[in-house]
Amino acid sequence: MSGQKARRTDWYALSWRVPLIVWQGLFFVGPLLFMIAMSFFIVKNYRMEAAFDWGNWIKTLGRPIFWDSYFLTLRLAFGATILTTLFAFPASFFLSFHASETFRRWAVFFLIIPFFTSYLVRIFAWQVILAQQGVINAGLSLFGLGPYTMLNTMFGTMIGYLTLCLPLAVILQTFALNGVDRRLVEAAHNLGCGKFHTIFAVILPLAKTGFVVAAVFCFILSFGDFVAPYYLGGSKPPTLSIMIIDTSKSGQQWPRAAVVALMMIVTLMGVAFSAIAYAYRRRR
Repeated sequence: MSGQKARRTDWYALSWRVPLIVWQGLFFVGPLLFMIAMSFFIVKNYRMEAAFDWGNWIKTLGRPIFWDSYFLTLRLAFGATILTTLFAFPASFFLSFHASETFRRWAVFFLIIPFFTSYLVRIFAWQVILAQQGVINAGLSLFGLGPYTMLNTMFGTMIGYLTLCLPLAVILQTFALNGVDRRLVEAAHNLGCGKFHTIFAVILPLAKTGFVVAAVFCFILSFGDFVAPYYLGGSKPPTLSIMIIDTSKSGQQWPRAAVVALMMIVTLMGVAFSAIAYAYRRRR
């Protein structure tokens, strides 16, 4: 009887996993396998033909411009992740340790509101703000400063990445800090640990998992973003996402664009799995 019951429980548990398995198979595994196969196709007379040719990989990975874009995208994504984490921490620390429960709920609500609007619309709004005759330069001109070039620069790209990632990072960090046992913080204070030392010795290690997950989300969103580097960064030099667009438009070279996309996926999976393994690694 116990064996039959266990078998029945397994089928019951599996039934709840089937929708997720089907969803991942249809919209992730299937397209990914097709993209891998397409990377070996050849293009003749602007038409793709099924083949098994390593030429796309050799030509794409053998071009210096690809590696320039690859390392540029890595630097921008890591830079955006670090900036987002640093900017989000003071806000999340205040919400978790100093704000009332009512204030924290309203703050999280207002942090979620930006996701109700299109990210592209928010980027266009930043174009108006950062333009040569935009809002910021108009305000600085009152003090005899400027105008400064902020649009079509790395600074503009970072502003776009922060617009995309900062609200999410604050929310995830706040939830992570809410899970910190306050008794351990009080014990640290009673043992003579200062406020800043408590943050680095007690609070951050206890909230490490949530902070790493927030950083991973920031890296993934920044690494694959096309809108910010294109509309605020000027697309010069191109990131990998912009390179995919340019490659697919250049003679219908979808197979080479697939190579670039697969390199992005491999990089994202490597960073994500490494970060998650570090986040859940137990301290000795």
